[in-house]
Amino acid sequence: MIEQPTDNVRQFTVGEDDDGIRLDRWFKRNLPQIGFATVSRWARTGQIRVDGKRAKPEDRLATGQVLRVPPGGEDAPATKKSAPRVRTLSPEQIAEARGMVIRETPSAIVLNKPPGLATQGGSKTTKHVDGLLDAFVTDERTPRPRLVHRLDKDTSGVLLIARTPGSAASFSKRFASRSARKVYWALVVGVPDLAEGVIDAPLAKQPGTGGEKMHIDEENGAAAKTRYRVVDRAGQRAAWVELEPLTGRTHQLRVHMAAIGHPIVGDGKYGGPDAFLTGAVSRKMHLHARRLIISEPKVGEGSGGKLDVTADLPPHFAMSMEVLGFDESLSDAAPLREETPEKTGEEKKQAARRHFKQARKETRAPRRARGAAAATKPKAKAKPKSKPPGKPKGPTKSRGR
Repeated sequence: MIEQPTDNVRQFTVGEDDDGIRLDRWFKRNLPQIGFATVSRWARTGQIRVDGKRAKPEDRLATGQVLRVPPGGEDAPATKKSAPRVRTLSPEQIAEARGMVIRETPSAIVLNKPPGLATQGGSKTTKHVDGLLDAFVTDERTPRPRLVHRLDKDTSGVLLIARTPGSAASFSKRFASRSARKVYWALVVGVPDLAEGVIDAPLAKQPGTGGEKMHIDEENGAAAKTRYRVVDRAGQRAAWVELEPLTGRTHQLRVHMAAIGHPIVGDGKYGGPDAFLTGAVSRKMHLHARRLIISEPKVGEGSGGKLDVTADLPPHFAMSMEVLGFDESLSDAAPLREETPEKTGEEKKQAARRHFKQARKETRAPRRARGAAAATKPKAKAKPKSKPPGKPKGPTKSRGR
């Protein structure tokens, strides 16, 4: 966003990070002190202009467009206190946050999250990655980085952080469309019968657990698919597997591996006592987000293209690999599925039109079927009209003569 003030109005040039955003969302992101009611009134009265033309709150903006904003409207109520935008962290917290960084780009910060550290805060959880992101805010003009996906508390590995709201929206779309590819390493108890395959089992929250535990529910569960491949095995005791989630359900990899009889080592929540190996193998969970491949939005010079990041194993996982005789060089954590090319804007519009056309056909089909059935149904024979009731006929009395 580049501001070009004039005597009476303000002009802003839409930056790359705001490309495609709605006009009302642009105000919320860049001029949060101006409320939606004010934006709507300005748009209705023609005071907001985009490249000299009137604009509506729902209109989409494009990089390079010039936005004309009238003066005023930014005075916040005196009684409303804004919370501090940046938390003050201790030197130790800043060092911890910086120590997790494995890659930085203009649009992203990639962390190698250690096991035992929650991604977000919650009930009785005060220490988490989200609370450490203020370490990357260098001044008042730097937006606070934000999370775009999650890892379980005891899962380690690649965690992507977006630097700006625009890059967060871009990354979120790629995760939602499944174009982002993630490969996990795991140690599991026993060895699957098939060296590779797809686990297709719907998941739902398990009743009575407060949503803290998932289970397979064929009737009401949400679709969940996981590809797996056995990289190596330690006899029949354990196996090293690559896991690629094709959907993004809570605890998906953990539930799926337990469901086929090979729980992840250290995952007592879903594997119970059988999830732990004896000897020198750690009792911590052995699930690690090894590699992430995702398209990166273009923000400034030298950015864009593919972001391909690999995270080193945590100490307990590396030690267990050594104990079981597994060689890390046997896997490069390459995605098991082919990359799906991303659709262009026109292809997305055409797909949406086809979807709505098909939906209309499906809606009309039952109506046409009912109409055809009614047309071919033989008409019921008309009942004979009944005569109006007359005087009841009774026995005839003869007169005496």
